[in-house]
Amino acid sequence: MKYKLLTFTLLLLGANLHGQEVVKLSLNEAQAYAVEHNKTIENARLDISSSEAKVKESIAQGLPQIDATLDWMTYFGYEMEFDFSMGGGDFNPSPDQMADAWNKTSAQYPNVTQQDLQIYQAGSFFEQQISSMVPASTIKMTDASTAAVQIGQLIFSGQYWAGIKASKLGKKIAEKGLENSILDIKESVTNSYLMALVTRQSIETVEASIENLNAVKKHTEMMYKVGMAEQTDVDQLSIQVTMLENNLRSMERGLSMTYSMLKFQLGLQSSQQIELTNNLDDVTNELNPLKASDTFDVTNNITYQLTSTQSELTEKMLDMEKWNYAPTLSGFYTYNQKLLTTGFDMTPNHMAGVTLSVPIFSSGSRKHKVTQARIELDKARINQEMLREQLEIQQDQLLADLKNAIENHEAQKKNVEIANRVYENIERKYEEGMVSSLELTQTNSNYLEAESNYIQSLMTLLQAKVAINKLYNQL
Repeated sequence: MKYKLLTFTLLLLGANLHGQEVVKLSLNEAQAYAVEHNKTIENARLDISSSEAKVKESIAQGLPQIDATLDWMTYFGYEMEFDFSMGGGDFNPSPDQMADAWNKTSAQYPNVTQQDLQIYQAGSFFEQQISSMVPASTIKMTDASTAAVQIGQLIFSGQYWAGIKASKLGKKIAEKGLENSILDIKESVTNSYLMALVTRQSIETVEASIENLNAVKKHTEMMYKVGMAEQTDVDQLSIQVTMLENNLRSMERGLSMTYSMLKFQLGLQSSQQIELTNNLDDVTNELNPLKASDTFDVTNNITYQLTSTQSELTEKMLDMEKWNYAPTLSGFYTYNQKLLTTGFDMTPNHMAGVTLSVPIFSSGSRKHKVTQARIELDKARINQEMLREQLEIQQDQLLADLKNAIENHEAQKKNVEIANRVYENIERKYEEGMVSSLELTQTNSNYLEAESNYIQSLMTLLQAKVAINKLYNQL
Protein backbone atom coordinates (compact mmCIF):
# COMPACT_ATOMS: atom_id res chain seq x y z
CA MET A 1 0.00 0.00 0.00
CA LYS A 2 2.83 2.38 0.89
CA TYR A 3 4.59 1.50 -2.37
CA LYS A 4 1.45 2.34 -4.40
CA LEU A 5 0.99 5.64 -2.56
CA LEU A 6 4.63 6.61 -3.16
CA THR A 7 4.35 5.69 -6.84
CA PHE A 8 1.20 7.77 -7.23
CA THR A 9 2.83 10.76 -5.52
CA LEU A 10 5.88 10.59 -7.77
CA LEU A 11 3.71 10.33 -10.88
CA LEU A 12 1.62 13.31 -9.75
CA LEU A 13 4.72 15.36 -9.00
CA GLY A 14 6.21 14.45 -12.36
CA ALA A 15 3.02 15.44 -14.12
CA ASN A 16 3.02 18.82 -12.37
CA LEU A 17 6.65 19.49 -13.26
CA HIS A 18 6.07 18.39 -16.81
CA GLY A 19 3.01 20.61 -17.12
CA GLN A 20 4.80 23.69 -15.78
CA GLU A 21 5.42 26.06 -18.67
CA VAL A 22 8.69 27.90 -19.15
CA VAL A 23 8.33 31.67 -18.83
CA LYS A 24 10.05 33.29 -21.80
CA LEU A 25 10.96 36.93 -21.28
CA SER A 26 12.79 39.67 -23.12
CA LEU A 27 14.30 42.47 -21.05
CA ASN A 28 11.28 44.75 -21.54
CA GLU A 29 8.91 41.90 -20.78
CA ALA A 30 10.86 41.05 -17.63
CA GLN A 31 10.60 44.66 -16.44
CA ALA A 32 6.84 44.73 -17.13
CA TYR A 33 6.33 41.38 -15.39
CA ALA A 34 8.24 42.56 -12.31
CA VAL A 35 6.17 45.75 -12.13
CA GLU A 36 3.05 43.60 -12.09
CA HIS A 37 4.14 40.86 -9.65
CA ASN A 38 7.05 42.07 -7.49
CA LYS A 39 6.25 41.95 -3.76
CA THR A 40 7.90 45.30 -2.97
CA ILE A 41 5.75 47.03 -5.59
CA GLU A 42 2.65 45.27 -4.21
CA ASN A 43 3.44 46.81 -0.82
CA ALA A 44 3.89 50.22 -2.44
CA ARG A 45 0.44 49.88 -4.02
CA LEU A 46 -0.99 48.98 -0.62
CA ASP A 47 0.62 52.13 0.78
CA ILE A 48 -1.37 54.14 -1.78
CA SER A 49 -4.59 52.39 -0.76
CA SER A 50 -3.80 53.15 2.87
CA SER A 51 -3.14 56.83 2.08
CA GLU A 52 -6.45 57.02 0.18
CA ALA A 53 -8.21 55.71 3.28
CA LYS A 54 -6.32 58.30 5.35
CA VAL A 55 -7.65 61.10 3.13
CA LYS A 56 -11.19 59.82 3.56
CA GLU A 57 -10.66 59.56 7.31
CA SER A 58 -9.49 63.19 7.46
CA ILE A 59 -12.53 64.35 5.50
CA ALA A 60 -14.90 62.26 7.63
CA GLN A 61 -13.72 63.98 10.82
CA GLY A 62 -15.50 67.17 9.69
CA LEU A 63 -18.73 65.45 8.64
CA PRO A 64 -21.67 64.73 10.98
CA GLN A 65 -20.83 62.30 13.76
CA ILE A 66 -23.67 60.23 15.23
CA ASP A 67 -23.32 58.35 18.51
CA ALA A 68 -25.91 56.26 20.35
CA THR A 69 -25.84 55.29 24.01
CA LEU A 70 -27.98 53.02 26.15
CA ASP A 71 -27.62 53.17 29.93
CA TRP A 72 -29.30 51.59 32.94
CA MET A 73 -29.06 52.60 36.58
CA THR A 74 -30.45 51.25 39.84
CA TYR A 75 -30.84 53.13 43.16
CA PHE A 76 -31.35 49.95 45.21
CA GLY A 77 -34.88 51.03 46.30
CA TYR A 78 -33.82 54.39 47.77
CA GLU A 79 -36.75 56.62 48.85
CA MET A 80 -36.55 60.43 48.77
CA GLU A 81 -38.57 62.11 51.62
CA PHE A 82 -40.26 65.58 51.44
CA ASP A 83 -41.48 67.24 54.78
CA PHE A 84 -43.58 70.46 54.43
CA SER A 85 -44.24 71.05 58.15
CA MET A 86 -41.16 73.30 58.49
CA GLY A 87 -40.38 71.74 61.81
CA GLY A 88 -43.97 72.12 63.24
CA GLY A 89 -42.82 74.13 66.31
CA ASP A 90 -44.78 77.03 67.99
CA PHE A 91 -43.39 80.56 68.21
CA ASN A 92 -44.72 83.00 70.91
CA PRO A 93 -43.15 86.45 70.57
CA SER A 94 -42.73 88.68 73.67
CA PRO A 95 -44.39 92.14 73.94
CA ASP A 96 -41.08 93.81 73.34
CA GLN A 97 -40.55 91.78 70.18
CA MET A 98 -44.08 92.66 69.02
CA ALA A 99 -43.48 96.36 69.68
CA ASP A 100 -40.13 96.30 67.88
CA ALA A 101 -41.70 94.50 64.89
CA TRP A 102 -44.51 97.07 64.73
CA ASN A 103 -42.08 99.99 64.85
CA LYS A 104 -40.02 98.60 61.98
CA THR A 105 -43.10 97.71 59.93
CA SER A 106 -44.78 101.10 60.38
CA ALA A 107 -41.53 102.90 59.57
CA GLN A 108 -41.22 101.00 56.27
CA TYR A 109 -44.93 100.84 55.45
CA PRO A 110 -46.67 103.94 56.91
CA ASN A 111 -50.13 102.95 55.60
CA VAL A 112 -50.19 99.64 57.51
CA THR A 113 -52.44 99.70 60.60
CA GLN A 114 -52.42 97.60 63.78
CA GLN A 115 -55.45 95.77 62.45
CA ASP A 116 -53.68 94.85 59.22
CA LEU A 117 -50.81 93.46 61.23
CA GLN A 118 -53.13 91.38 63.39
CA ILE A 119 -54.89 89.96 60.30
CA TYR A 120 -51.51 89.02 58.76
CA GLN A 121 -50.40 87.39 62.00
CA ALA A 122 -53.60 85.37 62.17
CA GLY A 123 -53.15 84.18 58.52
CA SER A 124 -49.57 83.19 59.13
CA PHE A 125 -50.56 81.30 62.26
CA PHE A 126 -53.28 79.31 60.54
CA GLU A 127 -51.05 78.63 57.49
CA GLN A 128 -48.37 77.27 59.78
CA GLN A 129 -50.90 75.10 61.57
CA ILE A 130 -52.27 73.69 58.28
CA SER A 131 -48.71 72.96 57.00
CA SER A 132 -47.89 71.14 60.20
CA MET A 133 -50.86 68.85 59.64
CA VAL A 134 -49.64 67.81 56.14
CA PRO A 135 -47.85 64.48 56.47
CA ALA A 136 -44.32 63.94 55.01
CA SER A 137 -44.21 62.35 51.49
CA THR A 138 -41.67 60.07 49.84
CA ILE A 139 -40.66 59.30 46.24
CA LYS A 140 -39.18 55.87 45.57
CA MET A 141 -36.18 55.97 43.19
CA THR A 142 -36.85 53.05 40.85
CA ASP A 143 -34.47 51.71 38.19
CA ALA A 144 -33.85 54.07 35.24
CA SER A 145 -32.84 53.44 31.64
CA THR A 146 -32.28 55.93 28.84
CA ALA A 147 -31.49 55.60 25.15
CA ALA A 148 -29.79 58.64 23.63
CA VAL A 149 -28.73 59.66 20.15
CA GLN A 150 -26.30 62.57 19.67
CA ILE A 151 -25.38 64.25 16.40
CA GLY A 152 -22.22 66.36 16.30
CA GLN A 153 -21.05 68.62 13.50
CA LEU A 154 -17.79 70.51 13.13
CA ILE A 155 -18.68 73.99 11.90
CA PHE A 156 -15.28 75.64 11.62
CA SER A 157 -11.72 74.48 12.22
CA GLY A 158 -8.64 75.69 10.35
CA GLN A 159 -6.68 72.62 11.38
CA TYR A 160 -9.33 70.44 9.76
CA TRP A 161 -8.81 71.93 6.30
CA ALA A 162 -5.03 71.98 6.69
CA GLY A 163 -5.16 68.33 7.79
CA ILE A 164 -7.07 67.35 4.64
CA LYS A 165 -4.47 69.03 2.45
CA ALA A 166 -1.68 67.29 4.38
CA SER A 167 -3.32 63.87 3.99
CA LYS A 168 -3.68 64.46 0.22
CA LEU A 169 0.02 65.26 0.05
CA GLY A 170 0.63 62.03 1.97
CA LYS A 171 -1.19 60.18 -0.79
CA LYS A 172 0.93 61.97 -3.38
CA ILE A 173 4.09 60.89 -1.54
CA ALA A 174 2.83 57.28 -1.58
CA GLU A 175 2.27 57.54 -5.34
CA LYS A 176 5.78 58.90 -5.85
CA GLY A 177 7.05 56.12 -3.62
CA LEU A 178 5.41 53.61 -5.96
CA GLU A 179 7.09 55.23 -8.97
CA ASN A 180 10.43 55.12 -7.16
CA SER A 181 9.92 51.44 -6.27
CA ILE A 182 9.07 50.65 -9.90
CA LEU A 183 12.23 52.41 -11.05
CA ASP A 184 14.36 50.53 -8.50
CA ILE A 185 12.86 47.19 -9.48
CA LYS A 186 13.39 47.90 -13.17
CA GLU A 187 17.03 48.68 -12.42
CA SER A 188 17.46 45.51 -10.35
CA VAL A 189 15.78 43.32 -12.98
CA THR A 190 17.85 44.89 -15.74
CA ASN A 191 21.12 44.31 -13.89
CA SER A 192 20.19 40.71 -13.05
CA TYR A 193 19.11 40.09 -16.65
CA LEU A 194 22.39 41.53 -17.92
CA MET A 195 24.41 39.52 -15.41
CA ALA A 196 22.70 36.34 -16.57
CA LEU A 197 23.47 37.13 -20.22
CA VAL A 198 27.09 38.04 -19.48
CA THR A 199 27.61 34.91 -17.38
CA ARG A 200 26.00 32.80 -20.06
CA GLN A 201 28.36 34.22 -22.69
CA SER A 202 31.33 33.63 -20.38
CA ILE A 203 30.24 30.01 -19.99
CA GLU A 204 30.02 29.62 -23.75
CA THR A 205 33.53 31.05 -24.12
CA VAL A 206 34.97 28.67 -21.50
CA GLU A 207 33.11 25.71 -23.00
CA ALA A 208 34.54 26.51 -26.43
CA SER A 209 38.02 26.82 -24.93
CA ILE A 210 37.65 23.46 -23.12
CA GLU A 211 36.48 21.81 -26.30
CA ASN A 212 39.40 23.25 -28.23
CA LEU A 213 41.97 22.28 -25.58
CA ASN A 214 40.56 18.77 -25.39
CA ALA A 215 41.05 18.45 -29.13
CA VAL A 216 44.64 19.71 -28.77
CA LYS A 217 45.16 17.36 -25.84
CA LYS A 218 43.90 14.40 -27.85
CA HIS A 219 46.21 15.34 -30.71
CA THR A 220 49.12 15.66 -28.25
CA GLU A 221 48.41 12.24 -26.76
CA MET A 222 48.57 10.71 -30.23
CA MET A 223 51.86 12.49 -30.85
CA TYR A 224 53.15 11.21 -27.50
CA LYS A 225 52.32 7.64 -28.45
CA VAL A 226 54.42 7.90 -31.60
CA GLY A 227 57.24 9.66 -29.75
CA MET A 228 56.72 13.11 -31.22
CA ALA A 229 55.67 14.75 -27.89
CA GLU A 230 56.56 14.41 -24.23
CA GLN A 231 54.42 13.38 -21.27
CA THR A 232 54.94 16.88 -19.85
CA ASP A 233 53.02 18.33 -22.78
CA VAL A 234 50.08 16.05 -22.13
CA ASP A 235 50.16 16.83 -18.38
CA GLN A 236 50.21 20.59 -18.90
CA LEU A 237 47.22 20.41 -21.20
CA SER A 238 45.39 18.17 -18.71
CA ILE A 239 46.00 20.66 -15.92
CA GLN A 240 44.72 23.51 -18.08
CA VAL A 241 41.56 21.59 -18.99
CA THR A 242 40.91 20.69 -15.34
CA MET A 243 41.25 24.30 -14.25
CA LEU A 244 38.87 25.44 -16.96
CA GLU A 245 36.34 22.76 -16.02
CA ASN A 246 36.44 23.92 -12.38
CA ASN A 247 35.99 27.49 -13.53
CA LEU A 248 33.07 26.39 -15.71
CA ARG A 249 31.29 24.71 -12.80
CA SER A 250 31.76 27.84 -10.67
CA MET A 251 30.24 29.96 -13.45
CA GLU A 252 27.29 27.60 -13.78
CA ARG A 253 26.59 27.87 -10.06
CA GLY A 254 26.84 31.65 -10.31
CA LEU A 255 24.40 31.62 -13.24
CA SER A 256 21.98 29.53 -11.20
CA MET A 257 22.12 32.06 -8.35
CA THR A 258 21.56 34.90 -10.81
CA TYR A 259 18.48 33.16 -12.19
CA SER A 260 17.21 32.65 -8.64
CA MET A 261 17.65 36.36 -7.88
CA LEU A 262 15.94 37.31 -11.12
CA LYS A 263 12.97 35.04 -10.35
CA PHE A 264 12.67 36.60 -6.90
CA GLN A 265 12.65 40.08 -8.42
CA LEU A 266 10.03 38.98 -10.96
CA GLY A 267 7.81 37.56 -8.24
CA LEU A 268 8.11 33.99 -9.56
CA GLN A 269 8.39 30.80 -7.56
CA SER A 270 11.91 29.40 -7.25
CA SER A 271 10.79 26.22 -9.03
CA GLN A 272 9.53 28.15 -12.06
CA GLN A 273 11.66 27.84 -15.20
CA ILE A 274 12.53 31.00 -17.15
CA GLU A 275 14.16 31.61 -20.48
CA LEU A 276 15.82 34.88 -21.51
CA THR A 277 15.00 35.63 -25.12
CA ASN A 278 17.36 38.62 -25.57
CA ASN A 279 21.06 38.35 -26.21
CA LEU A 280 23.75 40.86 -25.30
CA ASP A 281 23.63 42.61 -28.66
CA ASP A 282 19.85 43.13 -28.36
CA VAL A 283 20.16 44.59 -24.87
CA THR A 284 23.09 46.81 -25.81
CA ASN A 285 21.03 48.32 -28.63
CA GLU A 286 17.93 48.75 -26.44
CA LEU A 287 19.78 50.63 -23.71
CA ASN A 288 20.35 53.95 -25.46
CA PRO A 289 21.37 56.55 -22.85
CA LEU A 290 20.89 60.26 -23.43
CA LYS A 291 23.71 62.12 -25.07
CA ALA A 292 25.95 64.38 -23.04
CA SER A 293 24.60 67.41 -24.94
CA ASP A 294 21.04 66.75 -23.80
CA THR A 295 19.72 69.01 -21.04
CA PHE A 296 19.11 67.35 -17.70
CA ASP A 297 15.74 68.40 -16.21
CA VAL A 298 16.07 67.66 -12.51
CA THR A 299 12.30 67.89 -12.01
CA ASN A 300 11.89 64.65 -13.99
CA ASN A 301 13.95 62.74 -11.43
CA ILE A 302 11.76 60.64 -9.13
CA THR A 303 13.91 61.26 -6.04
CA TYR A 304 13.70 65.02 -6.57
CA GLN A 305 9.93 64.83 -7.07
CA LEU A 306 9.58 62.86 -3.84
CA THR A 307 11.70 65.38 -1.91
CA SER A 308 9.69 68.26 -3.39
CA THR A 309 6.42 66.69 -2.25
CA GLN A 310 7.83 66.12 1.23
CA SER A 311 8.75 69.81 1.32
CA GLU A 312 5.13 70.69 0.47
CA LEU A 313 3.93 68.40 3.25
CA THR A 314 6.24 70.15 5.74
CA GLU A 315 4.72 73.47 4.66
CA LYS A 316 1.21 72.16 5.37
CA MET A 317 2.34 70.99 8.80
CA LEU A 318 3.42 74.57 9.49
CA ASP A 319 -0.06 75.78 8.46
CA MET A 320 -1.64 73.30 10.86
CA GLU A 321 0.42 74.67 13.76
CA LYS A 322 -0.54 78.24 12.82
CA TRP A 323 -4.23 77.30 12.86
CA ASN A 324 -3.82 76.39 16.55
CA TYR A 325 -4.31 80.12 17.22
CA ALA A 326 -7.76 80.11 15.57
CA PRO A 327 -11.03 79.25 17.37
CA THR A 328 -12.96 76.06 16.73
CA LEU A 329 -16.74 75.99 16.44
CA SER A 330 -18.87 72.86 16.68
CA GLY A 331 -22.52 72.03 17.31
CA PHE A 332 -24.53 69.13 18.68
CA TYR A 333 -28.07 67.82 19.06
CA THR A 334 -29.11 65.10 21.53
CA TYR A 335 -32.36 63.18 21.80
CA ASN A 336 -33.05 61.18 24.98
CA GLN A 337 -35.70 58.48 25.07
CA LYS A 338 -36.54 57.37 28.61
CA LEU A 339 -37.16 53.63 28.66
CA LEU A 340 -37.39 53.35 32.48
CA THR A 341 -37.80 56.41 34.68
CA THR A 342 -38.19 57.32 38.35
CA GLY A 343 -40.85 59.55 39.86
CA PHE A 344 -38.33 62.37 40.01
CA ASP A 345 -36.93 62.94 36.48
CA MET A 346 -35.72 66.32 35.25
CA THR A 347 -33.86 65.21 32.09
CA PRO A 348 -35.30 66.76 28.89
CA ASN A 349 -35.84 64.73 25.72
CA HIS A 350 -34.26 67.24 23.34
CA MET A 351 -31.05 69.20 23.77
CA ALA A 352 -28.98 71.22 21.28
CA GLY A 353 -26.08 73.61 21.53
CA VAL A 354 -22.89 74.98 20.05
CA THR A 355 -19.37 75.08 21.46
CA LEU A 356 -16.85 77.78 20.63
CA SER A 357 -13.33 76.95 21.73
CA VAL A 358 -11.04 80.00 21.74
CA PRO A 359 -7.33 79.51 22.54
CA ILE A 360 -6.18 82.33 24.81
CA PHE A 361 -2.93 81.55 26.56
CA SER A 362 -0.61 78.53 26.32
CA SER A 363 2.56 79.89 27.94
CA GLY A 364 4.26 80.00 24.54
CA SER A 365 3.58 76.36 23.66
CA ARG A 366 1.83 77.17 20.38
CA LYS A 367 4.49 79.71 19.46
CA HIS A 368 7.29 77.20 19.96
CA LYS A 369 5.46 74.58 17.90
CA VAL A 370 5.12 77.06 15.03
CA THR A 371 8.82 77.89 15.34
CA GLN A 372 9.76 74.20 15.17
CA ALA A 373 7.52 73.64 12.13
CA ARG A 374 9.07 76.66 10.39
CA ILE A 375 12.57 75.32 11.07
CA GLU A 376 11.57 71.91 9.62
CA LEU A 377 10.30 73.69 6.51
CA ASP A 378 13.58 75.58 6.13
CA LYS A 379 15.50 72.29 6.48
CA ALA A 380 13.27 70.61 3.89
CA ARG A 381 13.89 73.41 1.40
CA ILE A 382 17.64 73.28 2.03
CA ASN A 383 17.63 69.50 1.52
CA GLN A 384 15.70 69.95 -1.72
CA GLU A 385 18.26 72.43 -3.01
CA MET A 386 21.13 70.17 -1.90
CA LEU A 387 19.53 67.25 -3.76
CA ARG A 388 19.28 69.35 -6.92
CA GLU A 389 22.99 70.11 -6.78
CA GLN A 390 23.85 66.47 -5.99
CA LEU A 391 21.80 65.20 -8.93
CA GLU A 392 23.53 67.63 -11.30
CA ILE A 393 26.92 66.43 -10.02
CA GLN A 394 25.76 62.83 -10.31
CA GLN A 395 24.76 63.44 -13.93
CA ASP A 396 28.26 64.70 -14.75
CA GLN A 397 29.81 61.71 -12.98
CA LEU A 398 27.56 59.17 -14.70
CA LEU A 399 28.21 60.67 -18.12
CA ALA A 400 31.96 60.51 -17.43
CA ASP A 401 31.61 56.89 -16.27
CA LEU A 402 29.69 56.08 -19.43
CA LYS A 403 32.33 57.65 -21.64
CA ASN A 404 35.08 55.74 -19.81
CA ALA A 405 33.11 52.51 -20.10
CA ILE A 406 32.65 53.00 -23.86
CA GLU A 407 36.36 53.65 -24.40
CA ASN A 408 37.39 50.70 -22.21
CA HIS A 409 34.94 48.41 -23.97
CA GLU A 410 36.32 49.34 -27.37
CA ALA A 411 39.88 48.75 -26.15
CA GLN A 412 39.01 45.36 -24.61
CA LYS A 413 37.22 44.35 -27.78
CA LYS A 414 40.40 44.97 -29.78
CA ASN A 415 42.44 43.09 -27.18
CA VAL A 416 40.21 40.04 -27.59
CA GLU A 417 40.67 40.11 -31.36
CA ILE A 418 44.45 40.36 -30.98
CA ALA A 419 44.59 37.64 -28.28
CA ASN A 420 42.50 35.34 -30.46
CA ARG A 421 44.78 35.82 -33.46
CA VAL A 422 47.84 35.19 -31.31
CA TYR A 423 46.33 32.01 -29.88
CA GLU A 424 45.35 30.66 -33.30
CA ASN A 425 48.88 31.38 -34.56
CA ILE A 426 50.51 29.65 -31.56
CA GLU A 427 48.15 26.70 -31.92
CA ARG A 428 49.19 26.18 -35.54
CA LYS A 429 52.84 26.39 -34.58
CA TYR A 430 52.27 23.90 -31.75
CA GLU A 431 50.68 21.42 -34.15
CA GLU A 432 53.74 21.84 -36.36
CA GLY A 433 56.03 21.27 -33.37
CA MET A 434 57.49 24.77 -33.47
CA VAL A 435 56.41 25.80 -29.91
CA SER A 436 55.99 23.97 -26.62
CA SER A 437 52.75 23.08 -24.86
CA LEU A 438 53.68 25.53 -22.09
CA GLU A 439 53.63 28.38 -24.54
CA LEU A 440 50.33 27.15 -25.95
CA THR A 441 48.66 26.98 -22.53
CA GLN A 442 50.04 30.38 -21.59
CA THR A 443 48.67 31.87 -24.80
CA ASN A 444 45.29 30.25 -24.11
CA SER A 445 45.27 31.74 -20.61
CA ASN A 446 46.03 35.16 -22.08
CA TYR A 447 43.15 34.77 -24.51
CA LEU A 448 40.72 33.75 -21.75
CA GLU A 449 41.86 36.70 -19.62
CA ALA A 450 41.26 39.03 -22.56
CA GLU A 451 37.77 37.52 -23.01
CA SER A 452 37.06 37.97 -19.30
CA ASN A 453 38.19 41.60 -19.40
CA TYR A 454 36.06 42.20 -22.47
CA ILE A 455 32.95 40.71 -20.86
CA GLN A 456 33.58 42.67 -17.67
CA SER A 457 33.94 45.88 -19.70
CA LEU A 458 30.68 45.06 -21.47
CA MET A 459 28.93 44.58 -18.13
CA THR A 460 30.37 47.88 -16.87
CA LEU A 461 29.18 49.62 -20.03
CA LEU A 462 25.66 48.23 -19.70
CA GLN A 463 25.48 49.15 -16.02
CA ALA A 464 26.61 52.69 -16.85
CA LYS A 465 23.79 52.94 -19.39
CA VAL A 466 21.29 51.65 -16.85
CA ALA A 467 22.46 54.18 -14.23
CA ILE A 468 22.15 57.18 -16.56
CA ASN A 469 18.73 56.01 -17.80
CA LYS A 470 17.54 55.68 -14.21
CA LEU A 471 18.73 59.18 -13.40
CA TYR A 472 16.69 60.51 -16.32
CA ASN A 473 13.70 58.35 -15.32
CA GLN A 474 13.78 56.52 -18.66
CA LEU A 475 14.17 52.88 -17.69
